[in-house]
Amino acid sequence: MTIFQILIVYLVIINIVAFVTYAVDKYKAKHHLWRVPEATLILLAFVGGALGAFLGMEILRHKTQHWKFKILVPLALVLWIIGLCYFFAM
Repeated sequence: MTIFQILIVYLVIINIVAFVTYAVDKYKAKHHLWRVPEATLILLAFVGGALGAFLGMEILRHKTQHWKFKILVPLALVLWIIGLCYFFAM
């Protein structure tokens, strides 16, 4: 596998993990269960799951009223897009 293929596989997996984690947290919020820490949700965005986190926010309507998420998740997404554009342009 090339570095490009490894990166793509990693990004697909981490974005699925991020989306599912947002879904689990939404479920736990509705059922008054122990929640996923906000730092974990934001960290998932910055380690590559920004698209999954953003889609989790938008599709599931989860954490959309929290300023940290409204700013940091889109910021992580933009940074990843810029980084990937730079990486693939090499």
